[in-house]
Amino acid sequence: MMTAPLWLDAITFDENGLLPAIAQDEKTGAILMVAWMNAEALQETVATGRGVYWSRSRRRLWRKGEESGHIQIVHEIRLDCDGDVILLKVRQEGDVACHTGRKSCFFRRLDGVDDDATWTVTDPVLKDPKQIYQ
Repeated sequence: MMTAPLWLDAITFDENGLLPAIAQDEKTGAILMVAWMNAEALQETVATGRGVYWSRSRRRLWRKGEESGHIQIVHEIRLDCDGDVILLKVRQEGDVACHTGRKSCFFRRLDGVDDDATWTVTDPVLKDPKQIYQ
């Protein structure tokens, strides 16, 4: 059995063994997506230099781009002050991080106030998801 690396001791995983992982464009600073990582996903990310996450819906490792080809090359990994959130500074291959075909998963902005507020789509679809996931 392999021993966990010492750097992993600084990380506080939740009761399910997960922590949030923010993927940020290393050049523009734009937040591309938020996903979850377990220790195995984080260790593989460190070892390979590619974004690897834990898919809660599939209950397995999700190697970003394994279906779409839109991989994330990790340039830097940061840990927040409480040790319970990871920030990955990445180069997003194919310029699409979201399964909707957009650059970022954060493509809706809340406009207005109170009961009159509505969500506005701010970012265009760069690639038809039907072309990405066949």
